[in-house]
Amino acid sequence: MVRTASTMLPLGTQAPDFSLINIDGKTVSLSDFQGKKALVVIFMCNHCPYVKHVASELTRVSNDYMPKGVGFVGISSNDIVAHPDDSPEMMKAEAAKQGYAFPYLYDADQSVAVAYKAACTPDIFVFDSSHRLVYRGQLDDSRPKTDKPLTGKDLRSALDSLLAGESVASEQRPSIGCNIKWKNGGEPEYFNPAGSA
Repeated sequence: MVRTASTMLPLGTQAPDFSLINIDGKTVSLSDFQGKKALVVIFMCNHCPYVKHVASELTRVSNDYMPKGVGFVGISSNDIVAHPDDSPEMMKAEAAKQGYAFPYLYDADQSVAVAYKAACTPDIFVFDSSHRLVYRGQLDDSRPKTDKPLTGKDLRSALDSLLAGESVASEQRPSIGCNIKWKNGGEPEYFNPAGSA
């Protein structure tokens, strides 16, 4: 496990397109979220302790904001040969266990992770109604083995500002998590681990 930080994709970036298979077998694309007030894209997986730590709050945040017109989508890009716990079958079981009501997609060739310059799990991106990036970074400052409570405050604050028609604060802290498990150890050029965990 390598402790890794978000690459912090430039604000204003247009959401890269995707079309991936959901755990229910249906294809979900970026265009399916047209008309949403915001879209939250979360690169995540099943086995990462950082994702396990925040899973319950991801469920709460998505359940709180989806009725307000915010789209949510989880994407797993990990190499399932090396990490079979992250297979689509296990993703389906994990989604049921955690109560995820949002699509949980498998990025088999890792091209979507590369397009978003995703680096860690969880890696969170928030796009406005025009699919322009307004927030990227941490859910909140809680981490495994710390006493800081899970609140989702950073993501919630970004969404609250967006829904209120206000600018999202530009001071944003990177998410920290396990590195995405790249196939054959072939990390993309932008990959820059923050150091060993």
